[in-house]
Amino acid sequence: MAGPLRLRGAFFVPAAGGRAMTDGIGHGELIRSEFEPARWLRNRHLQTIFPSLPWPKEPRLPLTRRALPLPDGDVTVVDWLADLPEDGTNVPLLIILHGLEGSAQSTYARGLLQAAREQGWNAAVLHFRDCGDYRNLLPRRYHAGETNDLRYFLNKLRTEGQHGPMFAAGYSLGGNVLLKYLGEETSATPLQAAAAVCVPLNLHVSARALSEGFSRLYQKYLLKRMRKAVNRKFDRFTAAFDWDRAMGARTFAEFDDAVTAPLHGFRDKDEYYDKCSSLQFLPSIERPTLIINSKDDPFMTPDVLPGESGLAPLVTLEVSDFGGHVGFVAGGPPWRPRYYLPRRIVEFLDTQLEDSGDEPHALPAM
Repeated sequence: MAGPLRLRGAFFVPAAGGRAMTDGIGHGELIRSEFEPARWLRNRHLQTIFPSLPWPKEPRLPLTRRALPLPDGDVTVVDWLADLPEDGTNVPLLIILHGLEGSAQSTYARGLLQAAREQGWNAAVLHFRDCGDYRNLLPRRYHAGETNDLRYFLNKLRTEGQHGPMFAAGYSLGGNVLLKYLGEETSATPLQAAAAVCVPLNLHVSARALSEGFSRLYQKYLLKRMRKAVNRKFDRFTAAFDWDRAMGARTFAEFDDAVTAPLHGFRDKDEYYDKCSSLQFLPSIERPTLIINSKDDPFMTPDVLPGESGLAPLVTLEVSDFGGHVGFVAGGPPWRPRYYLPRRIVEFLDTQLEDSGDEPHALPAM
């Protein structure tokens, strides 16, 4: 990234180690990413699409699936690394949150599972309701602000014997959920640290960005999958929303207004976006948190990125000129690509582990 970076009035020049120079005010930091795209993959759309192609996949690690009954009578699933360390409840545990219509089989999730495994950690992917190849029981799905399931799962882990430090990493929609959760919980979370990637910090902006130019192709593809999932779960006689509007939706905004909002108790898409955009929760986070976003992400626009004053003191926003949406392909040949994100995330979390003295955070009154 050439020259100093200006984001919404926040001007900074990298200090030693690439960290931003700050003015001593109690806020977070903006840093310039060290990511450089592969020479053969500098276009933002190619960066975005490449990981979904059939040949550059991350290895399929053996996973163990466990059902997670939820307090409201619903159920989802968690996919765990199958070859756990012998002292699995004492080593660090990384919980991964996938993106829209994603799962443990998404390329980014598999890459991070592999990186955690190489670090000697335990790791698992928490599936949002009705995602992957598992169907939940209640007439609802998931959305970008649903933090109760994550909250329940983390507290359950800590109270039922996870003694080692816990981390979490979220991608795209999963990153929005994670940041919102951290802002809600503040110091009450049992997480030691967290990382979030390519987060749609402002859902209004993201919905608009996906309705413009080439990005409409991503919208079309994802909406097709979302309509298919809704068709699998409901029909016009059982749907708790306007079936014709849902099936006729051609934008995320139309789909969220027709389906996501009424299905999950919001008045309309505007209330949903207003209440669930994670940008407003960043000043309240009280755990070391790394956010990695690219300026060329086709799922949003650069003006969504906050300045340092919009970040809590323990939040670091790393900004790259390149990377697309959850791409960040750094090099290697096309048939054996090297991804930047898995190692960057694990290294950041490991640093926080060292800084904290390896002491897990207990829940209040524990």
